[in-house]
Amino acid sequence: MNLRQLREKNNLRTVDVASVVGVGESTVRNWEKGRTLPTLSIYQTGKLLELYCCSFDELKEAVENSQIQMTTKRKTATS
Repeated sequence: MNLRQLREKNNLRTVDVASVVGVGESTVRNWEKGRTLPTLSIYQTGKLLELYCCSFDELKEAVENSQIQMTTKRKTATS
């Protein structure tokens, strides 16, 4: 599961996540597309875990899967 799937599983919009975590909506979209990695405080990470109803390990895996997805798209585009 990637970050977008985790968000959608909890019926959240990017604007909802951005508002609670305290970042811009474009930042959330960039995380989901694997363009950037989340750099969050402990407080923000806790809020994200609460929103997504997941463990830290599940969140970490979702971030990694989003990054892998982006890497795969880049390789396909340059082939």
